[in-house]
Amino acid sequence: MDTLEEAVENIKSVKVQGAKEIAIYSLKFLRKFCKKNGFKLKFEVAAKVLEEARPTAVVLHNCLEILKKNRKLSTIDSLLKRLNAVTKNIGANGSKLIKDNCKIMMYCHSSEALSIMKVARKRGKKFSIITTITEPLEQGIKTSKELAQMKIPVTLIEDSATGYFMKNVDLAMIGTDAIRKEGIVNKIGTSLLASAAKQNKKPLYVVGNMLKLDKRKKFEIEERSGVEIFHLPKMLLPMASGLKGIKIRNPAFDTTPWKFITAVITEKGILKPKQVLRLLK
Repeated sequence: MDTLEEAVENIKSVKVQGAKEIAIYSLKFLRKFCKKNGFKLKFEVAAKVLEEARPTAVVLHNCLEILKKNRKLSTIDSLLKRLNAVTKNIGANGSKLIKDNCKIMMYCHSSEALSIMKVARKRGKKFSIITTITEPLEQGIKTSKELAQMKIPVTLIEDSATGYFMKNVDLAMIGTDAIRKEGIVNKIGTSLLASAAKQNKKPLYVVGNMLKLDKRKKFEIEERSGVEIFHLPKMLLPMASGLKGIKIRNPAFDTTPWKFITAVITEKGILKPKQVLRLLK
């Protein structure tokens, strides 16, 4: 069993990535932790520390709120069961949007969005996908590899080429870490992709389970180390001397307004923005 410190580091370092995956990993950790330590003060501390590791992702927050109201191992089990089930339902719902010979653009890495491609592929549909590298952590490469393993034709492009290739696709599909009144929160650069989709009159579908609905009043976009943006091996460090006095900022997410979004694919169905906004009241 990982220690609390190791669990937090695995989340912070993005060894565990994606809002749903962070929640599943944390709940599995807490199940073992609480079996040993109970659901009192130590649980409160562990829950707070885990949630603060990636504050933007809302699924863990929502799960912890449910768990705090019913502090039992069975609650954790039911939450894990729910999180594992939503992916299957999302895959089935979203695959209806995938038509034969369509071209899709994807951004970053989303297990839920990938589940749609997996189901569509199993149903015999033929389609191709353009993925972006997704700097600075290159999560899009992971997406590309998983698509290739599914035998789905995939083309990898630079993030800056999103606008150039958007005119060649039929739709764009992205994941989300939080669904809020002001828009959907996802990997930094998503709003640029959304703008390109709008400009080219392409539908943009967001994929996210209902535990990503975010009603938190206090909300922050996580900012990560500038080392992710500019890092050189020691032998090349002299090249970095010109960066003295330059501040590096590295927000991990941005918010895409609802006017850019066609619909949200959930385990409950494909919802229009107005339907989602009613749920967020």
